[in-house]
Amino acid sequence: MLGTGSVTLVGGGPGDPGLVTVAGRAAIESADVIVTDRLAPLAALSWARADAEVIDVAKVPGGRSTSQDEINRLLVEHAKSGRHVVRFKGGDNFVFGRGSEELLACLDAGIATRVIPGVTSAIAAPAMAGIPVTHRGLTQGFTVVSGHVPPGHADSTLDYTALARSGSTIVVLMGVRTLGAICAALVAGGLDPDTPAAVVADGSLPSQRVVRATLATIDGAAVEAGIGAPAVAVVGDVATIPGLDAEGIA
Repeated sequence: MLGTGSVTLVGGGPGDPGLVTVAGRAAIESADVIVTDRLAPLAALSWARADAEVIDVAKVPGGRSTSQDEINRLLVEHAKSGRHVVRFKGGDNFVFGRGSEELLACLDAGIATRVIPGVTSAIAAPAMAGIPVTHRGLTQGFTVVSGHVPPGHADSTLDYTALARSGSTIVVLMGVRTLGAICAALVAGGLDPDTPAAVVADGSLPSQRVVRATLATIDGAAVEAGIGAPAVAVVGDVATIPGLDAEGIA
């Protein structure tokens, strides 16, 4: 019957399908339609029913792209046809994942919608490299920011001077391209250029790589190592805790 479908927003975690939640797996297994991203753990799609329709709406940097409006339309259209739709993406839907936009679009259309949070790469990727975002005696908090646009860009709303003086671990998502500018802004804001820093690429995957340096040198070190997206940058004393500064934790 028309109008009896639903949407479930599933966060897929940092990349390893083993880090998808039990609830997330159950949603995939029961879905009629799965709308997925390129950064979702695609191996998890093997859990889907054989008759489930999988729609790839990946946004490839410098390549093909599906607009958010089109993604919202797909979710609503399939749910209104009576199907159970899973929106599957990497990390957590509500941490720079536009999950709230998708939720609002579905609710505005009168679609029953459920949110299943995912393990955010902001915490998981550093953890897989042995970097805790908090550590007793070093930091009492952490701040997660988007590096999608650089400091000084018209769309940037971040106060880098306040970040530099916050005393918290700074975690940067989507910041491979803008990391140099971000580090320079933090130094200009008063953060010691010798502050430890690290970049974790492909966190939780067999291809995971870790680069460690200082705030002043991490961008150059990442470039030299050929680090590309997806990667998470961490700035703060937690980036080089003795005994935990290995390539990763088994």
